[in-house]
Amino acid sequence: MGIRYFAIAAGVVYVLVGLMGFVPGINVPGPPDAPQMAIDSFYGYLMGLFPVNVIHNLVHLAIGAWGIWGYSNGIPGSRSFARGLTVVYALFAVMGLIPGLNTAFGLVPLFGHDIWLHAGTAILAAYFGWFQHVGLSDRVQDRTGDLVGRH
Repeated sequence: MGIRYFAIAAGVVYVLVGLMGFVPGINVPGPPDAPQMAIDSFYGYLMGLFPVNVIHNLVHLAIGAWGIWGYSNGIPGSRSFARGLTVVYALFAVMGLIPGLNTAFGLVPLFGHDIWLHAGTAILAAYFGWFQHVGLSDRVQDRTGDLVGRH
C-alpha cells in the first residue's frame, strides 16, 4: 500500500504548503535582488527559502487535491498521480534551470531552492509511479478493504 500512502502524504503536504503560501510570516518578502514577477500577489519566499506567488500556491493546492483524489481511487489512481507528478515536477525542475522559463515568463517562480525540491519530488514520485512493487495482498486489500489471510 506504499503507493497509496505516497499519494495521500503528498496530497496533504501539498495542500498544507499551498495554504502556507498565503500566510504572512511564513511567506516572507524575498531579497532585493529576487527576480521580478509579472504576478506579484503573495510573491515571497516560503519559510524564507522557496519562492512562491499566488499562482504557485494555487498549483500546490491543485496538486494536493490531485494526490488526495489519487489515494481515494486506490492503487490505479495513486499510480496515475505519481506518474503525472513525476512528469510535471521534472518539467518544473528543468524550467527552473533555464533563464526566462525559471519564472514561467513572470507568472510562476521556479528558481532557487525550488529547483532541487522539484527534482527530488520528481525522483520520489517516479519511484512510486513506476518502480514500487505492488503485491497481491495490497491489490486485494485495495479492492476489498480486507487483508489477505486475516481472520
